[in-house]
Amino acid sequence: MSGFLGVVSEVTLAMVPLVLFFLVFQALFLKYPRERLKKILFGMLIAGMGMILFLYAVYSGFVPISEEIGTFMVENLDPWMIIAFGFLIGFLVTFAEPAVRVLVYQVETHSTGFMRAELLLVTLSVGVGFFVALGMAKVVYGLDFKIIIISGYLVAVLLMLLCDRDFVSVAFDAGGVATGPISVALLMAMMTAMAAAIPGSDPLTDGFGIIALIAMAPIIFVTGLGAIMRFKQKESVQT
Repeated sequence: MSGFLGVVSEVTLAMVPLVLFFLVFQALFLKYPRERLKKILFGMLIAGMGMILFLYAVYSGFVPISEEIGTFMVENLDPWMIIAFGFLIGFLVTFAEPAVRVLVYQVETHSTGFMRAELLLVTLSVGVGFFVALGMAKVVYGLDFKIIIISGYLVAVLLMLLCDRDFVSVAFDAGGVATGPISVALLMAMMTAMAAAIPGSDPLTDGFGIIALIAMAPIIFVTGLGAIMRFKQKESVQT
């Protein structure tokens, strides 16, 4: 119960200033009717309870099992199997991320179907899977993180010049939603545990950086998709 009460304390400290801020605006400017005010406050209460349950589940379930999986992989699997597992888990985590699904369906709606939700979802999932696998390779083989991140953003800048600006906006928003609570809680704990289990590896320098790679993945893959679609459009116009 001490862990649960600690989470309740954390969420309460985070939520109370927001509620007070809203109540001040309600009293001075908004002046919502009483029924609407009750619904808003009830929604805030439900959101707070959801945060408490989620964070407690992360601290007591997600993080410990992720650390165990990371240690087990290093001790029992070949490097290529670890990298393949990284692609699979990265794909599944992104495919299941609620924020990603909200984004792709919003994009499809506002692009009047030009950017299809299913295509964007698969593109994002494959992109994150690829970069999680690359992150696993970084830990296993001791790859230089600075080279990976600088090269990645250079490729992203080049692809931004080759695609329509609509894809650029979507790509950067996708980078934010891909680093959702599921991916952070699961993959960061797994990577640091892997780094801790490898002799001579430092969890602080080798285990972290996975979230930066996940955030970069949608930028490269969505702008890459935009560049391919732009090229196909020009090709169809010429024919």
